Amino acid sequence: MLENEGMTEVANNNVAKRSDAVQPKVVPFFDDDSNTFSYVVSDPTSSSCAIIDSVLEFDMANGNVDRVGADSIIRYVEKEGLKVEWIIETHVHADHLTAAPYLKNRLGGKIAIGEKVALVQETFGRIFNVEKEFSPEGSQFDHLFVDGEEYTIGNLQAYAMHTPGHTPACMTHVIGDSVFVGDTIFMPDAGSARADFPGGDAATLYRSIQKVLSLPAQSTIYMCHDYGEGREMEYQTTVAQELAENIHVNSAIKEPDFVKMRTARDKTLAVPHLILPSLQVNMRAGHFPEAEDNGRTYLKIPVDAFRKH
Repeated sequence: MLENEGMTEVANNNVAKRSDAVQPKVVPFFDDDSNTFSYVVSDPTSSSCAIIDSVLEFDMANGNVDRVGADSIIRYVEKEGLKVEWIIETHVHADHLTAAPYLKNRLGGKIAIGEKVALVQETFGRIFNVEKEFSPEGSQFDHLFVDGEEYTIGNLQAYAMHTPGHTPACMTHVIGDSVFVGDTIFMPDAGSARADFPGGDAATLYRSIQKVLSLPAQSTIYMCHDYGEGREMEYQTTVAQELAENIHVNSAIKEPDFVKMRTARDKTLAVPHLILPSLQVNMRAGHFPEAEDNGRTYLKIPVDAFRKH
């Protein structure tokens, strides 16, 4: 057993045994443009909370930035009298920009992501030919979670579990009996995340999903995205429901079949329409590149960088 796998198993067991542990209050916020769910996860016994996977609206056609979703979160946090301890990114998102710095400036808290973000920064730093001063070591974030790391939100017990495959840096956060999976797994009728971005891998994704589905059956899984699939939007399911019904990774599907399906499916998927601004901003912990000598900030468009072959 690898050391990190052992750390995850220990943390998993510790949290699973806390049947009388404090359970979080979870409030979702939905962004229509990117079909993203953000969450405020709060400790009902204190004023502490975390914000997970926030969204900053960006209009690709004109370059305008809006903060409608983030302002909704701010209003909720202030109304409830909450104290933000963490602003968590489950991974470097490719389909929306994070509002993490804006939220931190207004509410406080530490911006955090998995330590493997450095691999993502190295890859996309080269693609976007970033400035020489850019450090691909994750130092743009306030905290880098390691696999199996335990932490608290007030009196809530939580831990981070490395679940790569969609990206090398994906982390699942287990907070009490609630599981925040980022883009690792979707609602049962939607299946699983793509694995064709640089650094992604279908076999690795399958194994990561098995780690998630090894959590207690009654654990509630919270989605980062949902696309409707001809029904109302949904943002939560359970481990038991995924094992029984997920069209890509239920208990009967083996790794080779998943890899074959995922590889073929990914070849048919379009690139997210906000991938270019999202990656440049999100790998900087939500900060835009420094303004140029005219005082204006620019994002790059690398020609043919994401062409499918």
